[in-house]
Amino acid sequence: MDIILATLTLLVHLAFIFFCVGGGLVCLYDFKWSYIHLPALGWGAATEFSAIVSPLTDLENFFLRRAGAAAYEDDFIGRYLLAAIYPDGLTRNEQIWLGAGLLAFNVLIYLWVWRRRTDS
Repeated sequence: MDIILATLTLLVHLAFIFFCVGGGLVCLYDFKWSYIHLPALGWGAATEFSAIVSPLTDLENFFLRRAGAAAYEDDFIGRYLLAAIYPDGLTRNEQIWLGAGLLAFNVLIYLWVWRRRTDS
């Protein structure tokens, strides 16, 4: 059962990352989503800017250890998404730029949402 919970935690973590990146688009449908998305976006950007480890990583490791599997030492991105998202040799400066890109992309989304709301 614990390995299932670890896998579910992994999937929630992945969904959270996608929500941080593009969750503002849901606000085109209903602006109330911004009350959930903006704090999530803030947390996602904070993890990029400060290199802190997500609590979801710790939770997944907890379930992996309880299941008798080896917990991983890296954070979620380092373990599962590093090769797909980040190039080899990623520097701290580049990680900060990724965080800034995350915020800039979402500023554009929210400008689009705001414009659609004011045009209606």
